[in-house]
Amino acid sequence: MTSTSVDNWLAAAVREAAVDRKLTAGEAVFRCGDRTEGLIEVLTGRVRLTRTDSSGREVVLHVADPGETLAEASLFSSRYHCDAIASTHAIVRLYPKREVLAAFEASPEAARAFSATLAHQVMNLRTRIEQRNIRSAADRVRHFLALNTGADGRTVRLSGTLKDLSAELGLTHEALYRTLAKLEHSGEIKRRGSKIIVFQRV
Repeated sequence: MTSTSVDNWLAAAVREAAVDRKLTAGEAVFRCGDRTEGLIEVLTGRVRLTRTDSSGREVVLHVADPGETLAEASLFSSRYHCDAIASTHAIVRLYPKREVLAAFEASPEAARAFSATLAHQVMNLRTRIEQRNIRSAADRVRHFLALNTGADGRTVRLSGTLKDLSAELGLTHEALYRTLAKLEHSGEIKRRGSKIIVFQRV
């Protein structure tokens, strides 16, 4: 959900009750098991939702960029079911649960807009599951690149670090670095700072 759409459906009372919070990289917005407080919007920086698997490795569920919201499900739960960690220095805005739910009760339009956001998140989750089911690291990276090229059909702009991307793809960062190096050596891609240029596969 973009910040513009948030402004469209949030009542004035909800916006007035919002609280901003500054975070340093690595600082938690909340931890799994904490009592839920409300809907969170990322104003600057990046925040990732994570869980820890049985081997102790962090699994990234979602990465929220500026203008996006997170912890939507917490509006209907008493406890958070994952961790929210700032990947960079960030500022987040908390919209209290009670005020947000009251806005839904008062405005069917607000509830529909929120439902549309959840539907979009389900689509993104399906894409992530599809990526995780691809066994080959190279094919997993190709899948990501194909879905994230810009208007020119060739340029992928990375909004985070390669370490962030490796977590998103379910690869170790060493495996991602090796895979990108192989794809670049084969002529499939060219890395230019935070951009990856995709060429025709040979």
